[in-house]
Order: sequence, then C-alpha cells, then structure tokens
Amino acid sequence: MTISLIIVLAIAIGGFAFMRQPQFGKLPSGERLALIEQAPNYRDGAFQNESHTPDLSEGVSYWDVMMAFLFGRSPNLSPVDTLPSVKTDLLALSPEQDVLVWFGHSSYFMQIGGKKFLVDPVLSGSASPLPFGTKAFPGTDRYGVDDLPEIDVLFISHDHWDHLDYKTIKALRPKVRQVICGLGVGAHFEHWGYDPSLLVEKNWNEQIELDEGFSVHTLPARHFSGRGLKRNQSLWLSFVLHTPDLQIFIGGDSGYDSHFSKIGEQFGPFDLAILENGQYDEKWRYIHLMPEDILVAAKELQAKSILPVHSAKFVLGNHAWDEPLSLIAENAERENMRLLTPRIGELLHLKDTAQVFERWWEGLR
Repeated sequence: MTISLIIVLAIAIGGFAFMRQPQFGKLPSGERLALIEQAPNYRDGAFQNESHTPDLSEGVSYWDVMMAFLFGRSPNLSPVDTLPSVKTDLLALSPEQDVLVWFGHSSYFMQIGGKKFLVDPVLSGSASPLPFGTKAFPGTDRYGVDDLPEIDVLFISHDHWDHLDYKTIKALRPKVRQVICGLGVGAHFEHWGYDPSLLVEKNWNEQIELDEGFSVHTLPARHFSGRGLKRNQSLWLSFVLHTPDLQIFIGGDSGYDSHFSKIGEQFGPFDLAILENGQYDEKWRYIHLMPEDILVAAKELQAKSILPVHSAKFVLGNHAWDEPLSLIAENAERENMRLLTPRIGELLHLKDTAQVFERWWEGLR
C-alpha cells in the first residue's frame, strides 16, 4: 500500500513539474482575465461556440476514441516516401510579388502589397509537448525561422500545439512586428517574452486597421482551445484579411456551422478561402470540417479559389495521409471549383487566376 502510494505521488509530482514547463504557456489572469470575463461568448468559466458543440459525436465515447486509436488505426497514416517540396528563398522575394508559401499543415507565409504575413507557424518539426510525439513527415520540415523575413503581422488562430509552437514563436520574437490572436492567447506570448505592445487580442466580430488599404476582421470558428488540462480559456478565431486588391478568408480550425454563410454574406466574395482539410473523424465531426463539408463552406463563403490546409505534415486524425487531398481534388473537379494544391514551399501567385498545380501526392506511398 505504501509503495503504491509513493508511486502515485511520484507520478503526480512528475506530471505537475512537466506541466510547468514553459511550452505549456500561461492561462489568462489579472486584467486580461477580467476583460475576458466580460465577453458575451465567455460563460461558465470558459469560451463557448455560437452553436452547441459536443466534444464527440452522438453515441461516441472517449473509450471508443481510445480503442480506435489503439486497435483501429487506418493504414497509411504516415507516408513511406519523402514528400516532395520546394525551397523558395523568401528573403529574396521582390516586394512586388503577391505570393503565398505553404509550409505544410496549417502554417503559411503571405506577401501582399509588400507586407509580410505569417499564419500559425509550426516549424520545429513537432506538434506535441512530448519529445517523441507527433513528428513531421519526412520531407515536410524544410523551413525554419532563419528562412523567414521580418513579419509585419503574425496571425494565430488558436493555441493548440499544431498551430502555436513554442520553439517557433520564441525564435520568431525579434522578427515579429505585430501579433493578432484571440482573447487570452496573448498570455502565452507574454510568458514567452513578447512585449505586450505587439499583441492585439480580439473577440469575434472585431476590426483592426493595419495600414492604408489593409485591415483584418476577427471572426468566429467552431472549435476549442487549450494546451493543458483546462480547456477554452482562450479564444479561437477565423480571419478576413482585406488588402488593396485581394480579399482572403483565413479559416483556422473549424467544424461546419452557420458562420460560413454569415461571413460570406457580410464579406464575400473571397479571392481565396484557406480552409482546413484533414485530421477529421466522424467521431469529432463538430470541431473539424469533414470532407463533404469543405466545398459547402467554400460555396457559402463565395470563394473563387480554395487552398486546403491542415494535412500532409502530422498525424492527428485516423485517415490515410493523402486521403484529404485526394477527396477534395475529386470533389472540386466534380463541382467545377478552383482548387490550389501547391507543394510545400512552392510559390502560389495570389493574383494569377490561371495558375494550376499538379496532384503531387499521387503515386507516393
């Protein structure tokens, strides 16, 4: 009995010490928490989605999820082959080039009108606090912070590990001029050494003026947040980026809901909608887009082009690594919708409406 108690106590102390490591960030407190508590979408001690959003689908238990993870894993979760990529010199881009470069999963760089934007950068090769967990696929970890120029605006959609990476954010600090994120996320950044003057924390349905012709709207998504044991203490966002010549929807992570049609009615049409496509499962269909949802959302947004992200770098769902790309390519072709599928690092020219990309995933194992 005494030995068992000692073992349990040691595990508890070890777990507490591990959770105190800096990569877990910081929960909001003080004035930041007082501001959050006034938000209409913060109730019962946590942020809430616009619609009722269960963690799991009806009839599904966490036991079911665990059993599927342990004994019902789909084949080909990770590629055998090294995924193809391109190493573009981002430091040598001409200011006149309006381009997007995808880094895999939900990380990408944009240069528009000479301004440089970075979204949810995870460039450390891992999307987990554990040293052995959730490693990047071979060939996908081509870019690091040293490859990036100074960043005018860093967008963070929410604080999950596959969107907010401690090592990347720490290394980026000297290069970032402004961070736009949801309420509460700034607590992590301050804990990691960012000057509070750089942080713009917003609720849904707020506007930020950046410069002449450039502005951002922070908008809803249907998801959740949290890096530790306490969930939904910071807010998850989608964004609309207005530039002098382009209107771009930055989707973050979101299950399907009525917010897509509302955003389309208010801000559409969009030259480009960047939507999550991958790490889905029928068991948690409320918090990620299912394959049949993505083009519905794109149509409701009135998107002229779609860039699918949230795939081809990490295993977080229970499907073949290339399934999200194969399905959306088939569906977009059937629906006659313009789909953009660049390789990691390949230049996507934002104003070139004739640019096409190969189905680079086909034939890979």
